[in-house]
Amino acid sequence: MGDAKGEDISMLMRWHGHACFELRDDNITIITDPHDGKSIGIPVPNLVGNIVLVSHDHFDHNCTRMVKGSDVSIIRDPVMTVEKGVRIRGTETFHDNSQGAKRGKNTIFSFELDGINFCHLGDLGHPLDKETMEQLMPIDVLFIPVGNIFTLDVKSAIKLSKKINAKIIVPMHYRIGGLALSIRPVDDFLAEFQEDEIARVGNEIEFKPEDLPEKTEIWVFSL
Repeated sequence: MGDAKGEDISMLMRWHGHACFELRDDNITIITDPHDGKSIGIPVPNLVGNIVLVSHDHFDHNCTRMVKGSDVSIIRDPVMTVEKGVRIRGTETFHDNSQGAKRGKNTIFSFELDGINFCHLGDLGHPLDKETMEQLMPIDVLFIPVGNIFTLDVKSAIKLSKKINAKIIVPMHYRIGGLALSIRPVDDFLAEFQEDEIARVGNEIEFKPEDLPEKTEIWVFSL
């Protein structure tokens, strides 16, 4: 974790499709849920990082071989740890609404980078209870699956987003051109928000901790 005190730190957030994001500051690059692109019909990602977070062991989320780097730490389990100076907490949840009976377990990863609290829900498949919600707080940037199939249904995703009330909500795991998975497009999720709440940020965005808005914004990425 970089030291934000007295420094003009800039954060880069880049989307590589599906649930794969790159978060980079001056010191560390974190990659979430890597895929190989080819297996799911979207562009092959170019991934270089120090820490890889894998929410569950499905082929479209666990392709860690795609992440290049001289010293890459891979975290797959619901543990609390400090890795390369970054505080990371994994919270065990499920990939379905049947206690994992259909699709197994899922790990939510919360981590702090330069004073910003990130939370990547992975392929969460059920609403969160009050106790789990409290454990995850505070959340500044929330990555939430909105594709309806295999994860939270759209109504549940919207309800959870509004309940968490993060400064930035980043929808993920939705249908885009070429994707070979039968999930819904992001428009179903966005329809419940006002247009002035939605920012279409392209493939990447650079920002500083002080740039985070007071009122929730939905950041929609594209490839």
